[in-house]
Amino acid sequence: MKSSSNWSNFHKIARNSFIAASTVCVTNEFNFSNTCLPDRRSFCFVAGNRSSFVELKSEEEFNNALSKARDGSVSSVFYYTAAWCGPCRLISPVMLELSEKYPHVTTYKVDIDERGLSNAIGKLNVAAVPTLQFFKGGVKKAEIVGVDVVKLRSVMEYLYK
Repeated sequence: MKSSSNWSNFHKIARNSFIAASTVCVTNEFNFSNTCLPDRRSFCFVAGNRSSFVELKSEEEFNNALSKARDGSVSSVFYYTAAWCGPCRLISPVMLELSEKYPHVTTYKVDIDERGLSNAIGKLNVAAVPTLQFFKGGVKKAEIVGVDVVKLRSVMEYLYK
């Protein structure tokens, strides 16, 4: 049996309104410190100068990105995440890899705890993290809730190759 500190981490997450559908228990046994930035609220994404990855910080940025996705001007993936979400940390390197593999697809990282974004996110019925929404030709073509790397790779390949 795991120590009680591991279970306390589970209870902290369970009290939040956003819970990853595939999460059973999150422990602190995994060490992400070698892959994450010093600011623990930001994830392991360091996209450099690649224009295919954009971190949205305000409702205005979010609304502009969603408008571009819905009017068909850009193919895009919206990656809804949270700093406290263990499964989000597990999938973040895969998201970075895929944003590099498909540079013509804009990947938008949306931290659900970012101030000013909760109203915009609420309108889209995002109820769990990680949630991935895939847009192509102005239409939401797919959505993945939870961590399913095989499905993620398949959807990206099918929609954006």
